[in-house]
Amino acid sequence: MKTIEEQRLELDPQYRYEFLAEFVNFGPEDVKLIQSSAPHLGPRVPQLVEQTYQKLLAYDATARHFVPRQHGFDGAVPADLSALTIDHPQIQFRKDHLNRYFIALIGRSYDAKMIQYLDMVGRIHTPLAGNAEIDIPLVQMNALMGVISNVLFESIQQWPIDADLRLRTIQAFNKLLWIQNDFISRHYCR
Repeated sequence: MKTIEEQRLELDPQYRYEFLAEFVNFGPEDVKLIQSSAPHLGPRVPQLVEQTYQKLLAYDATARHFVPRQHGFDGAVPADLSALTIDHPQIQFRKDHLNRYFIALIGRSYDAKMIQYLDMVGRIHTPLAGNAEIDIPLVQMNALMGVISNVLFESIQQWPIDADLRLRTIQAFNKLLWIQNDFISRHYCR
């Protein structure tokens, strides 16, 4: 039986990632599958982002988080939910962030900087990142991750690859998204 320093899991993102990756069997072969999916996923990212934001804006509980000024956005913010549309400049700004997230998953090395990135993705959705107005409830973050996994897996189902490669690619992304979800949830347990 392997001994895990549970307190260190809460304090050390690298240690946490290594534990999670080992536990769910997310390894170099999974990373290779994710990165080699770039020719299929890359051109489809705008569609996946669009589908995700259509879902996010279909519910007031998730859409309301796009009314306050987003960090780094310097344009006009929507006055209220009724002024928020899929084409609003602040939504376009957020779509660009999700686009970069998908590109990071397929294009970055899975090293210490990537682990910091996965952790930052969780932190920026809470006041811990510095903007007290950005406080997305965990249930909505879980819903977002569910939507992301759904649109991603539906996309993979359409790729012109053999069934075994398709299954292994879905499994690799599934493991990664569970790790990402943990790196989101950890910022809600304080």
